[in-house]
Amino acid sequence: MTYRSLLVLLDADPTFETRLDAAIRLAKSFDCHLVGAAPTGWIQMPAAPELVSSLNDLYTLAWDSLRGQAEAAAQGFRDACRKAGLTSFEAVVEEGDKASCLIRCAHCSDLTVLTHAPASPGGQTARALVEQVVLQSARPTLVLPPVARQDTPGRNVLVAWDDSREASRAVWDALPLLRRAGQVQVTAWDESGPQSSFLSERLQSLLQWLAWQGVAAQVNVEVPQTDVPSAILSRALDLGADLVVMGAYGHARWAERLLGGATRGLLDKAVVPLMMTH
Repeated sequence: MTYRSLLVLLDADPTFETRLDAAIRLAKSFDCHLVGAAPTGWIQMPAAPELVSSLNDLYTLAWDSLRGQAEAAAQGFRDACRKAGLTSFEAVVEEGDKASCLIRCAHCSDLTVLTHAPASPGGQTARALVEQVVLQSARPTLVLPPVARQDTPGRNVLVAWDDSREASRAVWDALPLLRRAGQVQVTAWDESGPQSSFLSERLQSLLQWLAWQGVAAQVNVEVPQTDVPSAILSRALDLGADLVVMGAYGHARWAERLLGGATRGLLDKAVVPLMMTH
């Protein structure tokens, strides 16, 4: 198992360069195809029907501008890939909102690369995009902080484990990176600590399965001293981890899907890349 096709969002966000650099480095590292998706976004039309005809010319100009921005982002992506010596890449310009386009393109990719900067202007909009992609995509999502390291993430990996379906899927999706890692630490948080016989048995089973997959890992059980997001990030910083692998949790609210509080909290606090699978 390896990554054969990666997907990266192309837009005018201030974190775009960080995202593109990381995606190109990953694609070169795995010698795989890189797809750049440039969604146009939508234009909100006025609710009053009588205003539509009078704004028709303005709408056409605005739509042409959106299409032009997407085309420019796609061309910038092609230029960056050629400059980096990438041999297999393509840019896709799609009409539609960012989340829907990315989720659709992700169906034929192995991993989607995004960035998230909650403190930046437009941070709430960016978070909504990340939430939708993480929860609705059929593939894992690599979420980078606004300022990423200059090396490929995955040399020193922390796996946040709770024996859930989401955590198991996340580990499976991360196997290409875990097999290359110099250090893999699997940590679970439990009020009973290492004395929890059930959790210890499950961790040993995971350790054995990882060994069968060619991953040498260490396991650890900690008693949480604070909320889960803070505990995970504290452990990641203690280990010097450059990647956290974890399951993403959500719940349905009316017609939309939202990240659970713990997952959202970690996303907003993260200073290391997160590989998340729902």
